[in-house]
Amino acid sequence: MTAEVYHIPALLSDSINGLNIKPNGIYADVTFGGGGHSRAILENLGPDGHLYGFDRDKEAFGNAPDDSRFTFVHSNFRYIPNFMRFHGVKHLDGILADLGVSFHHFDDASRGFSFRNDAPLDMRMNQNGSLTAADIAANYSEEQLATLFRTYTDLKRPGAVAKAIVAARTQNPVDTTFRLADAVRPALNPKSEKKELAQVFQAFRIEVNGEMDALKRFLQSTVKLLKPGGRLAIITYHSIEDRMVKNFMKTGNIEGKEDKDFFGRVSTPWKLITRSPIVPSEAEVEQNPRSRSAKLRIAELV
Repeated sequence: MTAEVYHIPALLSDSINGLNIKPNGIYADVTFGGGGHSRAILENLGPDGHLYGFDRDKEAFGNAPDDSRFTFVHSNFRYIPNFMRFHGVKHLDGILADLGVSFHHFDDASRGFSFRNDAPLDMRMNQNGSLTAADIAANYSEEQLATLFRTYTDLKRPGAVAKAIVAARTQNPVDTTFRLADAVRPALNPKSEKKELAQVFQAFRIEVNGEMDALKRFLQSTVKLLKPGGRLAIITYHSIEDRMVKNFMKTGNIEGKEDKDFFGRVSTPWKLITRSPIVPSEAEVEQNPRSRSAKLRIAELV
């Protein structure tokens, strides 16, 4: 599978411009995927620059450019400090993260990310991971499932959706994408069924891959990883992760708690480059509908 169909990078020019790339700088694209953002970064690097591309999905390695200035790291971005130490890198000039799920994961029915095709209920980004979405459907209690939906979605009736899954699994295993969709459908609003189904699958995906904890750990590591003046550019796609990124860039912590000095100024390690998020143009959304909910936020380490 070629990089061109693996993933169309969202907000490409905005994110590359936001990184303010130095030709001899050292950068990390921590969500390599199809490599679209990475290739654009490499185009702006000189012969002495270097880029590290992280991806937990081993299939992404097939998209790695044949370039001596590029190093592929098969790992979750939560472990970026460990791998930078391993490669002898003390500080980075910029870090880019595109938190969206690639076309490849949605379109490869066998991975179980979408309710459009019937497939085993998997959803693992890293196929070596032990927890699958089928495990969650089979083993989480009704209370655990309801908490999952309250935390990771905006579903109106998270308790009813959880109850529907528990009821369904007493009849048959909820172990495929169609079975999960069929199980929760009675608890959804028929007028917004597709949107709510997407949220159910989103909650399972986030839980399977530990996405929020990984994002939290990654964000916290960036303060020590970046050089003063280094840029952090992050593209988010849903309100939960966007809130975390917004809070972190504004206050330096995930919760958004403002630590003010004697003069009432918020003490933060970041200077906001984007006070409001950059969103895709109508033309980009037309070309790439999955970028519709993308938001780009950029900050500079002071």
